[in-house]
Amino acid sequence: MRHRIRHLLVAVPMLMCIAAAAHAEVRIQVGLPGINIGVNMPRYPQLVLVPGSPVYYDAHSNSNYFFYDGMYWVYSDDNWYASTWYNGPWDYVDPDDMPLFVLRVPVRYYRQPPTFFANWHGDRAPRWDQHWGNDWHNRRDGWDQWDRRRTPRAAPLPNYQRKYSGKNYPGQFEQQGSIRSRNYRHQPREAVTRRRYAGPPVAQQPNRQQAPDNRQQDRRRQGNGPPDKPNNDNNDRQDRDGRRDRDRK
Repeated sequence: MRHRIRHLLVAVPMLMCIAAAAHAEVRIQVGLPGINIGVNMPRYPQLVLVPGSPVYYDAHSNSNYFFYDGMYWVYSDDNWYASTWYNGPWDYVDPDDMPLFVLRVPVRYYRQPPTFFANWHGDRAPRWDQHWGNDWHNRRDGWDQWDRRRTPRAAPLPNYQRKYSGKNYPGQFEQQGSIRSRNYRHQPREAVTRRRYAGPPVAQQPNRQQAPDNRQQDRRRQGNGPPDKPNNDNNDRQDRDGRRDRDRK
């Protein structure tokens, strides 16, 4: 009995160490540098061209996964992310910087559409102007209108990435860029893609809380503090003096 207890005391810590190591291995595999958006592509995606568009989508994925202009684009948790490699690292993209051809992809090609897509026409682009508001619409007026006869040709797929997966997958920007420069000659047309090709992106997180900033701007317009209260001391003094004069009379 004592021997069994000893073996048990030795086996339990060993099992805990093995479990911790396995957990760490999963975290390393999924949590590459950048933002962990919950999208893990264990192998190169099966990309299909959206009809009449220069954008590809992954018809077999459980995520809103696209490829355009030499980069992969994912819409997840009401934010857009991009990467030059099929499994990240992923970086947040501001709605003002999103390529319009990606935003024009019809609703039906979103494999995990959010709930607010529910009543929108499947053959039309999501109503980003309604979702992101008038300010965004004014900045990107005409985003859903273009001459379809001048639609650019789709960028070639980076098929060289097919042989990189699992432990062989490059997780660092420098390593990814070096492999890409030797195997992929596409010249990006979008400014956001050119910046990403040129160097690692500046760390940026989604900003959903605009109200505090607006309040700060209002305070700057009005001054550093609340409005000055009217000074009624002189009026009160005059009223008291008038009552004294009446009492004397």
